[in-house]
Amino acid sequence: MSNPQGRSAISTRPSQLRQKALPTGNIMATRVGLKIPGPLPFDEWEQAGLKIFRIAESSCWCLGDWLLYGKSRYSDRYRKAIEAAGLDYQTLRNYAWVARQFELWRRRENLSFQHHAEVAGLPSEEQDQWLDRAEREGWSRNKLRDQLRASRGDGVERPGPGTAVALPKVSVPHEHIALWRDAALRSGIDFKLWLIKALDEAAASELEFSGDQEQVKSAVT
Repeated sequence: MSNPQGRSAISTRPSQLRQKALPTGNIMATRVGLKIPGPLPFDEWEQAGLKIFRIAESSCWCLGDWLLYGKSRYSDRYRKAIEAAGLDYQTLRNYAWVARQFELWRRRENLSFQHHAEVAGLPSEEQDQWLDRAEREGWSRNKLRDQLRASRGDGVERPGPGTAVALPKVSVPHEHIALWRDAALRSGIDFKLWLIKALDEAAASELEFSGDQEQVKSAVT
């Protein structure tokens, strides 16, 4: 039976929690957090954090690979498995998109999943060049992002905040326009404003995945 949020009902009574020992001391991982004995030496606490971080990082790759496999093999049923597990489909799609861009042997263990996500939209040769550089110079994900932006913006004058800029003309099938106009009409919003709102929401969703909260805030405020 599912709860109101659509997740499988799971008892969280302590006696029923599945516990798993981390490979550090007596720290126990449960479905709802860590059981940390006290006092815990600093070295053990630090090592536990590193191991948890590696597990969290690998889960992005593993979930992406899992979705790609399910979509290719069980195209008519994989969405039901996602819903039964209570997973967010859009997040999994993002994980899967990044995983699809990098074969297993091209993934860098010394760089985070987010590092790979930053360059996933580039040609494979450029991906490797940027990841090589990030790995060699010890860049954080934010540093890699800044370097990518700088490489794209050299010599380009950018308008200041609030400056209106004309979008490039895009040819769109008429049935799409009709659908969008109908949606704007039902929302009671001017068609142009509805388009801007829809694009802002789509951009915010993508940037939220990559962790760029500040860019989201600055763009919509």
